[in-house]
Amino acid sequence: MTIPEASQAEAEIEKLLGLHPKGFDLSLDRITRLLAVLGKPHLKLPPVIHVAGTNGKGSVSAFCRALLEAQGLAVHVHTSPHLVRWHERYRIGRKNGRGQIVEDDLFADALRRVALANAGQKITVFEILTAVTFILFSEQPADVVVLEVGLGGRFDATNVIAAPAVCVIQPISLDHQAYLGDRVELIAAEKGGIIKRGVPVVIGHQEFDAARDVLISIAERLSCPLSVYGQDFLAFEEFGRMVYQDEFGLMDLPLPRLPGRHQLGNAATAIRAVKAAGFAVSDAVAETAMQSVEWPGRLQRLGEGDLVALAPAGAEIWLDGGHNPGAGEVIAEAMAGMEERQTRPLYLVSGMINTKDPVGYFRPFVDLAQAVYTVPIEGSDVGLDPVALAQSAAEAGLRARPASSVGEALRLIAEATTAGPAPRILIGGSLYLAGNVLAQNNTIPT
Repeated sequence: MTIPEASQAEAEIEKLLGLHPKGFDLSLDRITRLLAVLGKPHLKLPPVIHVAGTNGKGSVSAFCRALLEAQGLAVHVHTSPHLVRWHERYRIGRKNGRGQIVEDDLFADALRRVALANAGQKITVFEILTAVTFILFSEQPADVVVLEVGLGGRFDATNVIAAPAVCVIQPISLDHQAYLGDRVELIAAEKGGIIKRGVPVVIGHQEFDAARDVLISIAERLSCPLSVYGQDFLAFEEFGRMVYQDEFGLMDLPLPRLPGRHQLGNAATAIRAVKAAGFAVSDAVAETAMQSVEWPGRLQRLGEGDLVALAPAGAEIWLDGGHNPGAGEVIAEAMAGMEERQTRPLYLVSGMINTKDPVGYFRPFVDLAQAVYTVPIEGSDVGLDPVALAQSAAEAGLRARPASSVGEALRLIAEATTAGPAPRILIGGSLYLAGNVLAQNNTIPT
């Protein structure tokens, strides 16, 4: 899809940003009021797969979409945030085909209708955008909705869904502590707030036992059919293939198209979630899904483009929007497991916003990366200054140098790698940075 340069929807959102707070104000009162005025579109949806968690929400949503589309089903998908364009948050399902990012005129019309219904009352822009989700997804026919939580769970605007087909909780770690709490148990309790009485619950791989225990306790208290990764289902690599296992048996599948060992767990969680939601998953469907799944900005290989042209000749460039310590660990593990680790030196190009833990993000790359070049996040008023970010990288134990832009960082890496094998370059630390890179590289998600 080509989104017009003069986007009507983006003009409408700019108006809303000028009228309503941009941040978070966790409550369900405002969205509930607005949806009542709109005729309660959230109660007119196909079966909903509701996905929460700190890391991996988008990946498991992408796997769910791939599994369902492989069966010819029409799948609406809501994700946030977007990388380049607001439109990316809404993918409209198509029977026997690939769902498409929402068209501009359809999106703009829904925005106008929701703003009119709100009548200028106090509300956040995310709540308006969530109401738009329900308008779009209730009025366009589909077989299933994959709905990603924005922030937290209990008071997230998506949590007006009273009876989802399944609730999925992805890995939980420290993030958004100002809103959700400063311990994983507290964050787990907030994320677990999407769990509804009697609704199947699928708990993805959890690094912290305390988080898993909280989620299990909530599910058991609400009498939910429960599936826990590592206990009721799992996945592992064997002979260059992915093996998925649950009580129904084994599936021998290709490795997921999304790189990194952590994606095995995400794929397994999606298979279990789709089954728990009442949809069959045959070996053939799962095999197709593993080979067709796509999720931009998450360990995405950049093969060509305007920015890529500035990198050293032969360089291997990866882009990832992970931005917290948990994400840093799985991304570093993925980098360490790639071929040619011993011959291709790894360099980082990183930008982060000021609500994250940069030292915790950088630590897993010690003894793995040669150096990190820190960059600003263009268009963001909450991006960390590259000098301060370089100091955090140094505190974590990395050689660090600030740069004025991603382009300059790539040129500096080219100067530092004139001899020896071409480097592997990871650009990451923020979804906002990932969006900047895709836009500047002229490889916008479709």
